[in-house]
Amino acid sequence: MKKILIYNSGGGLGDSIQLFPLLISLKNHFKKANFYYLGAHANHFIGALKEYSIKLETLELGLKYFGFRWWHILFAKSRASKNTFGKFDLIIDLQTKLRNSLILSKIPHELFYSRTLNGFFSSKKIKSYSNNHLENLSLFLEEDVIEMEFKVNKLPKTLISEAKRLLPGTNYVGFSITQGNEYRKKSWSIFKFTALANKILSKNKIPVFFVEKNNIELIDKIKNQVPAAIFPEINSKFACPALVTALSSRLDTAVSIDNGIMHMIGLANIPMIVLFGPTNSEKFAPKNKFVKVLDSKIIHKTKDINSIEVDEVLSLI
Repeated sequence: MKKILIYNSGGGLGDSIQLFPLLISLKNHFKKANFYYLGAHANHFIGALKEYSIKLETLELGLKYFGFRWWHILFAKSRASKNTFGKFDLIIDLQTKLRNSLILSKIPHELFYSRTLNGFFSSKKIKSYSNNHLENLSLFLEEDVIEMEFKVNKLPKTLISEAKRLLPGTNYVGFSITQGNEYRKKSWSIFKFTALANKILSKNKIPVFFVEKNNIELIDKIKNQVPAAIFPEINSKFACPALVTALSSRLDTAVSIDNGIMHMIGLANIPMIVLFGPTNSEKFAPKNKFVKVLDSKIIHKTKDINSIEVDEVLSLI
């Protein structure tokens, strides 16, 4: 394998972070291959996520929202050939939309992997497709691709040192409370978060809130209700997702709603309690053995995340 193309249709930071184990595993397996990234949105790996050092060269086709417009099918082949000097050895389609897969398959290739329509577009058939791309690819390639995890010690030393400076002690419990996607109501009440923070204080735990430093109104509201709360990011010259991961490695545990920060924390491989309401916990919750999921749809038969009570979360802490 010399050239491998990864296609991701998701646009959020969390969508990209969820790909880390897959990408790290593939790059470890195909050490001599050049990896290219084609997204329907910006390449976060060379943008907001660049400090994680998962390098993927962007395939520039000049087709905005690639795969989401039927007319892209007219240009996918010619523009890709011009930009990559030949075929890709392997194209990995990480989504399952018929239109997107059909358009992507027009890019010249030797092997094409896709779960769409149970592998209809794949150049090689396997018996069944699971939700685990790495397992599927091992069957598809007939090669055992070893699963690798992200290691916090691979972060820049400056960020690791900064995390130790900002959180020098122990007994920290992290809280991620803000949602990125404003169209889905998946935020747990701020009053429940502050009530939980005050309860853990009585257990000699220190609440640490991950809130962007420019969100002054929210920070002030939390400070008024939880004076002992720590906001490490407001005291740092750094501002990037990798800092959140470095800070998370200093925590005993963390509580988060379904958002991008949840995935940043998840990379630290620490115990987490994640709260879900309208979104799919099986699909989006971080995949490590230390994660505990409280899904209102399962425990209270409602998509209303606020049906989850403070003591239900506290009992898991």
